[in-house]
Amino acid sequence: MFPFGFGYGWYYDPTYVLVILAAVIALAASGYCSSVMRKYSRVGLFSRVTGGQTVQEVLHAAGIYDVGLYPLSGSGSSFYRYDKTIHLSADLLNQSSVTAAATAAHECGHAMQHAAGYLPNRIITVINPVMQISSGAAIPIFILGLIFSLRPLQTLGILLFAVVVVFQLMTLPSEFNASRRAVAMLKSTGIVQTKEEEQGVRRVLVAAGLTYVAALAGALLQLLRLIILAGGRDRD
Repeated sequence: MFPFGFGYGWYYDPTYVLVILAAVIALAASGYCSSVMRKYSRVGLFSRVTGGQTVQEVLHAAGIYDVGLYPLSGSGSSFYRYDKTIHLSADLLNQSSVTAAATAAHECGHAMQHAAGYLPNRIITVINPVMQISSGAAIPIFILGLIFSLRPLQTLGILLFAVVVVFQLMTLPSEFNASRRAVAMLKSTGIVQTKEEEQGVRRVLVAAGLTYVAALAGALLQLLRLIILAGGRDRD
């Protein structure tokens, strides 16, 4: 997100309020997610199942035996479709907590999607290379269009950034579906045994999901900013 505003003076850009709003939304979502995950990382499970054991039990219950589990340096978790592996940070891998179970089961949800040929994930895989190119090229192309007053370049930059927005939008069904699968499998396997544990799992997953909603909101605000800047340039 660039801070300057062509057509409004080199250092003054009234649309920069959209950048600030996007940053506030992202920070709020990230802060809330971190707070919830910290809280429930201190809440143990009656089953005493760790995050690593959760992966094994959930995948086996789903009939999936070809997904590897590896430790992740740093923090977080991920599922890689290309080599069918789940990676968990050390605290999630070895800890028995609501946060560890929710996070591990969520990644299992993605593995289950992959095994079932879940359509949104297939679409994401197809458009991901285009999104990678678009995300890197959109803003530079748009800026060049503003500098040289070339409307086609401005339009191309906006269209390329729209691809990024579509990609962000497509991730939401995948993330929410993986979370629903996670809750169902944690209950059916007995890893989560009480209403309080289930409620904690849901809160962790909702908090994590909000970060994806925030990312989409930020992308939409940036797209709106590009459109406004292009329109303002036309009026000049």
